[in-house]
Amino acid sequence: MSHSHHHQPGPLADASVRTGRVSDAPAVGLVQATVWRDAFAGKVPQEVLDAFEGPAFASAWRRSLQDPPSPLHRLLVACAGEQVVGFAAIGPAEVTDETVSETDGEILVMGVHPQARRDGHGSRLLNAAADTLRAGDRTAVLTWLPADDEQARAFTDAAGLVPDGAWRERVVGPGGETVREVRVRAEL
Repeated sequence: MSHSHHHQPGPLADASVRTGRVSDAPAVGLVQATVWRDAFAGKVPQEVLDAFEGPAFASAWRRSLQDPPSPLHRLLVACAGEQVVGFAAIGPAEVTDETVSETDGEILVMGVHPQARRDGHGSRLLNAAADTLRAGDRTAVLTWLPADDEQARAFTDAAGLVPDGAWRERVVGPGGETVREVRVRAEL
């Protein structure tokens, strides 16, 4: 006797990370504009904040996705259901001094929409970035953070990325205004 087995599908994941596509550029641009306005409010001139617009970022992401600078350069997107709520761009680390190796990878930029924070999207993005860099034969991951961003520092510290002593002044305004950044890293 044959038994027909009909199973209802199990719960579907409503949070994921995947490789970004050209069609994601508008959503990533919007998330980036929102994240940067939030992160840089009070730190950069208003005219700079006003320039953080989704369409401008989307245009840059579209070009980058259509013609990546290297095979290791990737855009990862965090999704809540179908909606893009975060992003991380990764690539080979720029060898700027003797502490950076040709086998280091870098998280070039990462952000999660403020309304989607504390839902695990940042951790999923960070893990996917590390896994993707490791698969690309990278032995360490590094990234730069604003020195005074305690929330970002706590997040990366908890993930095992620790300051390696490097810092820089990043020019963020038309008048030469800067934001101090520190570099954090972890072995893969």
